[in-house]
Amino acid sequence: MTDKEFAEIKKRFRADKGNISYIQGCYVSSTKEILSQFKIPVNMLPDEQQEWLLKLMKKSISGAMGRNLMNIEFSNEQVESGEEYKLFADIRESEFENTELLNSLYEKIVSSFAIDGAYLILLAYDRYDVPSFSKNDEDLMDSTEMFRYFVCSVCPIKVTRAALGFSTADNNFRNIGAESAVAAPEIGFMYPCFDDRKTNIYNAVFYTRSTKESYPEVVETLFGAKAQMPAAEQKQAFRNVVSDSTSESRNLEFVQSVHSMISDMITEHKESKDPEPLMLDKNDVKRVLTTCGAKDDEMESFDENFTNGFGEKIEIPPQNIIDPKQFELKNSYVSIKVDPKFSFMVDAKVVDGVKYIMIRADEGVEVNGIGIHFDGEQLPERVSINNETTDADSTTENISV
Repeated sequence: MTDKEFAEIKKRFRADKGNISYIQGCYVSSTKEILSQFKIPVNMLPDEQQEWLLKLMKKSISGAMGRNLMNIEFSNEQVESGEEYKLFADIRESEFENTELLNSLYEKIVSSFAIDGAYLILLAYDRYDVPSFSKNDEDLMDSTEMFRYFVCSVCPIKVTRAALGFSTADNNFRNIGAESAVAAPEIGFMYPCFDDRKTNIYNAVFYTRSTKESYPEVVETLFGAKAQMPAAEQKQAFRNVVSDSTSESRNLEFVQSVHSMISDMITEHKESKDPEPLMLDKNDVKRVLTTCGAKDDEMESFDENFTNGFGEKIEIPPQNIIDPKQFELKNSYVSIKVDPKFSFMVDAKVVDGVKYIMIRADEGVEVNGIGIHFDGEQLPERVSINNETTDADSTTENISV
């Protein structure tokens, strides 16, 4: 699914449209017991509660593909005889009317999802009469597709602390007791996918709030698939591959060039308005390193290093391996963050046998919010203006010597 297709589906989760009739689900205790099940008519809730509830559901289809969202593809064998695919397909066909199917789904989530504390499993089913568009993407035409899908959000229950409050009605203080609040979903999924604005029953989308965790047990239990490497691990794997494959070339200029080249690729892809997300494979990364100055003899080990770091046949979202908005230098006792547009102002030199990181300071420099000057800097002359002292370059009139 593209960002545009996700955005189209997310518009369905709005209280003013009333697309979702019911929210179904269950409450799971901290000891992994299902204590209650519920089916709540959305339109019977106050407007504010409708909005909050639908916002929680919408979170499970938010984020970037390859970062918070993972595409799951069912194999041919699963489609023909796999229990994972059959459960999803049957739940969709039953439109949540089969309690046994829902219980099977709840049990799979509870058995594989490890988290401290209680949580809610929330489910929403929708029938979307997909409108067609004319060639200019503006004029609506008759619908040719009915997209039937469901979304799941698994939301932790957070207990708020007791606090001191103030009541304007009584004009006095009062105690606010500890309460349970439903937090944003930790994981979630949508089935089936909305690819090319059509139903794709062979794919699902899995969501994780954290970029450091991919919940492999949940992915294996629900979909019979292998979870992708979390975005945070991809960043570290990329650093390891670059370090292991460019022992000689890896100076400041080289790393600046790699960062700049990948950032340019992200910018160009965004400007092209290509609906498909930009992904880098092994050959793309290798081309970046060689273009930026990696030597041929260094790159002999690249293929092995990449496979060891990422595995076979993986594609990486470039935003997972660099931050196009930040360029950082650090050692054990200092960290320097620079706008990537000005990374050329940073240099690394050895002076009298000592290593230095140097930053050109053409404009004013502040330390703890206080402007400083440099030793040896030519300072403006001080002159007297009507018995007051000021900088010479700021005087315009009434000067007396």
